Order: sequence, then C-alpha cells, then structure tokens
Amino acid sequence: MNWLAITTVAVLSGCALPAVAKEAVSCGGAAMLGGAQLNCSLVEPKAAPRFCSFSWALHMPTGDQKIVEGSFLLPPGAANVSVYQGSGFDRAMSDPIVICRGTK
Repeated sequence: MNWLAITTVAVLSGCALPAVAKEAVSCGGAAMLGGAQLNCSLVEPKAAPRFCSFSWALHMPTGDQKIVEGSFLLPPGAANVSVYQGSGFDRAMSDPIVICRGTK
C-alpha cells in the first residue's frame, strides 16, 4: 500500500531557510485486485476544513495508464474518508499526489 502525507513548505521573503508548516492532512492509496482507493484524514481532529485536489497514475490490465484526478473537502474531524474509488486497475504507477489548503 502506498501512503503519502503532504507537508506545506513556504519560503518567507528575506529568510535564508524555508519555513515548514505542520502536516494537516494524511492520505493513503492502494490499487490492487481490480480496484483503487484513496483515503484521507485530518491529522488533528479540531483542524480547520481543508480543500484538497489529487492526481494519481494507475495501470490498467490492458497495459494502458490512466491519470485520475479530483477534488474534495475534508470537514473538521474527518478520519479515514474515502475520497476516490475506482475499478479496472491492477496497480498504481505512482503514489497519489494530494495538495490541500485551508478554508476560511
């Protein structure tokens, strides 16, 4: 199973070193036995909602590759939410790429 956690990195003007923000979202995905699933959770239960988008390269039994993409909103307290499910895939060609930002 491929797991991916996203860390936000911001370079502050005038600083020599980047500032690293705490991870807010943790996501993991797997593709096997004809299906694919991507699940995500907010790391802190009281974290603000996060709007996220994802992209994932998956392999089909026919030998073709398919890029699946989408977006989703994780509400406060979200844990192990299935944000993508698909069929017709025998393996992942890459780890899922998930990018999230806070909402106001």
